[in-house]
Amino acid sequence: MRANQKIKIKNYSTRIPEWKKIDKEIQQLTQQYDQIDPGSIQTFNDFPLSRKTLDGLAKAGFTHPTDIQREAIGVSLQGHDILGAAMTGSGKTLAFLIPILECLYRVRWTINDGLGSLIISPTRELAYQTFEVLKKIGQFHDFSAGLIIGGKDLKGEQERINRTNIVVCTPGRLLQHFDETWNFSCENLKMLIIDEADRTLDMGFAETMRSIVSNLPSQRQTLLFSATQTKSIRELALVSLEKPVYISVHEKANTSTPTNLTQSYIVCEVPQKISLTWSFIKNHLKSKIIIFIQSCKQVKFIYNVICKLRPGLPVLALYGTMGQMKRMSIYDTFCRKQYACLFATDIAARGLDFPAINWVVQFDCPPDANTYIHRVGRTARFQQGGEALLILTSREEQGMIKQLEDKKVPVKKIEVNPNYIHDLTPKIQALCAQFQELKEEAKRAFSSYLRSLILMGNRKVFDVQSIDTNAFASSLGLEIAPKVRFIKKGQKQEQSIDISTKSSIENNNNIEHSEEENKDDDDDDDNDDNWFTVKKVSDILEQETVNLPEPTEKEKKLTKAKLAKKLRKKSLLINKRFEYDDEGNPIINSDEEDQSSIYNIEQAKTRLQQIDKADKEVYRALVKQKHQERRMKEKEGRRAAREAKRLKQKGEEEEEEEQEQKEEEEINGNDEESPSNGTNEQERLERKRSLSPVEPKKKKKKHRSLTEFINEDTTKTINDTEQLALYLLSK
Repeated sequence: MRANQKIKIKNYSTRIPEWKKIDKEIQQLTQQYDQIDPGSIQTFNDFPLSRKTLDGLAKAGFTHPTDIQREAIGVSLQGHDILGAAMTGSGKTLAFLIPILECLYRVRWTINDGLGSLIISPTRELAYQTFEVLKKIGQFHDFSAGLIIGGKDLKGEQERINRTNIVVCTPGRLLQHFDETWNFSCENLKMLIIDEADRTLDMGFAETMRSIVSNLPSQRQTLLFSATQTKSIRELALVSLEKPVYISVHEKANTSTPTNLTQSYIVCEVPQKISLTWSFIKNHLKSKIIIFIQSCKQVKFIYNVICKLRPGLPVLALYGTMGQMKRMSIYDTFCRKQYACLFATDIAARGLDFPAINWVVQFDCPPDANTYIHRVGRTARFQQGGEALLILTSREEQGMIKQLEDKKVPVKKIEVNPNYIHDLTPKIQALCAQFQELKEEAKRAFSSYLRSLILMGNRKVFDVQSIDTNAFASSLGLEIAPKVRFIKKGQKQEQSIDISTKSSIENNNNIEHSEEENKDDDDDDDNDDNWFTVKKVSDILEQETVNLPEPTEKEKKLTKAKLAKKLRKKSLLINKRFEYDDEGNPIINSDEEDQSSIYNIEQAKTRLQQIDKADKEVYRALVKQKHQERRMKEKEGRRAAREAKRLKQKGEEEEEEEQEQKEEEEINGNDEESPSNGTNEQERLERKRSLSPVEPKKKKKKHRSLTEFINEDTTKTINDTEQLALYLLSK
């Protein structure tokens, strides 16, 4: 054996299988669940989490847990149902994603086991964002995950959903799979997570959520998270919580919004809102801005107007009626931009994490204080700063500010110098006159805004009658306000409801006065029972009853000729508007008065002709000025060319004179030297002739006599015959 050679020692110890290592790790982790102390946890390594989860968190850059994560992860690992509430941007997503991974890892979940965890989000963008975070922190696990949202290929989802362990979805798409996917089953579901629970469980999704929960097993763990958590018994009964633990880390805080968020509001009437927004964008070109608007049609119109005016900042729009792929691309584009402005509806108000937002502007008053909190939560996230601006009308100011004060939201009023607001009304009117599509969008935006005010529940804050519709229509670029019929219907319904409620109140008061004498001390027990009764006041639109017409036999279609005969017999005027009062009597001359006060065609024509004439005069003046400038330039060029030519000729003449003088001097010098020599004189003359340019003498044509011409040659040309004719004429 060589001296430098190493001795190989064989290891005969038994190798531990991988599944035994996993069992040992799971056993050690489950023993530590009851010993979790949220106060002593500083990093994620202090939690009893699996090595795969910790590696995923470290690679994604998550090291220190937030308050809601510190409180909620331990409780969820112990198997309790949770009602979690925390400020926007506090990290609620990780508070339920980490327990999902640990729960499935603890029970050794595989692809063949099917669906193990279900995450329901109210919007597609929030579901997409949650799915992206799940892919980052769960990259070392072997679970399969899927994003189930509307706008994607349904067949592709149906093929893979049965083999998916974690599903992130929206309520509508999930219910569609329950109805149409035959092999989709949730029998083995372990965890149900509802993100933004107060929005997901409200009246908009109540029926959908009730259908979804009916297909889920009762033995499961349920987690509900939101920035404004619900405690309503009616809403919580939908998800069947069992002894839930309520976690609210910021319940004792002085404010409901982050402390590093600066909040202010401005009082501005509806017709001046677009001009104010334009001035705000022009003064914040080096910022990242989100502007929330109430309806999709308003977003589309304002976005197109701002794009055509070119503010000098990338402008984007995000609303519900867009295609799914376009919504995803706009979301990614806005996240990547350093400076940009996003016009959005409330689909971007909840849960979305846009990086480095500087300003959140609320173009329209939010429906309630909770919506305001979610909107301003897009900025000042994760200990960063941000600013929020709320635009209110004088009618909305008192009621909305009171709601915000009740929710512990500090908002201060600021004043804006009117000189810094640029009026956009003439430009918008010119754009609407140039682009017919933009004019139609303006009409739709007008009616959708008024409809949104009518659908608002709080009549103390939102009042359609307080809006000057003519001024509002003019600010949108419209000559006259479009007819909105549902406003009159709503007024009549409100009047009828007020009369019915007054009569019912009077009847109830009479009954109460008659029964007050027979009341005993048992009234206190009855009042205690009323805590669990749901008292619902129906809205105006819900009380409207529609009387369907009885089915009749199909009538024959009238031709234009027959219809014209009927109208002629009834002596009806075509395109004439009539108005009637409540009793059915026609109002005399109402149409002429309304038209004279609203719109005069002749005045509009003359005004447009005057504007056209002024524009043409300005255009002619500009063209004339351009032509004058061009002619002056050409004239100066010609003058300069003539001057250069004159100077050149003058220089050539001077050079010739100098040369002649030199030649004369040379000749004179030669004469003085040899005056008597004749040969030298001849040489001098010859040299002078050679130097001076002499034109060659033209040869004279020799006229021949007639006999010479005839006898010279028998073949004559045309030139020869000409000479003969000239000779004869001369003779």
